[in-house]
Amino acid sequence: MPTKASRSPAEVAEIVAIRALSFLASDPERLGQFLSESGIGPETLRASAKDPGFLAGVLDFIVRDDATVKAFSGFSEFPAETITAARELLGDLRHA
Repeated sequence: MPTKASRSPAEVAEIVAIRALSFLASDPERLGQFLSESGIGPETLRASAKDPGFLAGVLDFIVRDDATVKAFSGFSEFPAETITAARELLGDLRHA
């Protein structure tokens, strides 16, 4: 398994997004809102988590609200800047 130092920016962005998905899953109300807005069903959540476009959408949901960014930052211990950078990188990958 690669060490932190050897992870690419894309790998780090995916780790942040998967952690964001765990954060959403820890709060049924927040998860329900995300599922409703994304159109993804709970049964396809795991498979969708492999798609960089979906992961970018997870971070879109997180970063659109300062309170949610702060809550996720506290949950994950990722600084807000790391969350925003991950979102930008995954968004770039989605459009590549």
